[in-house]
Amino acid sequence: MGVIDVLFGSLFGGGRNVVKETAEVFRVNAEAQATRDSDYSQAALQQFAAEFAHQRKGVFDRFVDAMNRVPRPAMALGVLGLMVSAMVDPIWFGERMQGIALVPEPMWWLLGAIVSFYFGARNQAKGQDFQRSIAATMAMAPGVVQNISSLRALNAGANPDAPNVASSNSDADLELEAIEPSQNPALAEWKAAENG
Repeated sequence: MGVIDVLFGSLFGGGRNVVKETAEVFRVNAEAQATRDSDYSQAALQQFAAEFAHQRKGVFDRFVDAMNRVPRPAMALGVLGLMVSAMVDPIWFGERMQGIALVPEPMWWLLGAIVSFYFGARNQAKGQDFQRSIAATMAMAPGVVQNISSLRALNAGANPDAPNVASSNSDADLELEAIEPSQNPALAEWKAAENG
C-alpha cells in the first residue's frame, strides 16, 4: 500500500497532475481553449461597443456620417443613369463623353487610385472571406469522396438474393419468386435421409 501511495502522491500530489500537464504539451486543453476563445470574443464585443457607445450629437458629425454613405450608391446610380441616358438621348450622352475624353491622363490615374482605395478594402475583405469558404469546402472534399466511394461500393455489391436487399423486379416476378422453392442443402439432406 505504501508504494501505491508514493506513486500516486508523486503523480497527483501537491495540487499537480503530471499526466495532465504532460498531455497538455502534446494536445491543447479544450476547456482552456474555449475559455480563451470566449475571452477573445468578449474583448472584441467590448471594443465594438466602446466604439459606438457615445452618440455623435453635433451637426458636423452627422453631416460627415451622411457623406460617408453617399459615394458607393452615387457611383452605382450614376453609371446606371449614364446607361439609360445613352439609350434615351444618344446625342446628349455623346456630348458628355466628349467632355470626359478631354480629362488628362494623370487625373484618371488619381481617380482610379481614390476609387480603388475606397472600394479596395471591402473587396479584399470579401475576397478573403470567399477564399476561406473555398478552403473549408476543399477540406471537406476527402470525406465526401470517401462517403461517395463507400456508397458506390455498397451499391456495386448489392445482390438481390442477399438478405436485407429488396428486389426491384415486377410484381408478377416477385410473386413467382416467392412461391418458387429455393435450394436448401439441409432440407435436401433430410429428404435424402428420409427416402434412403
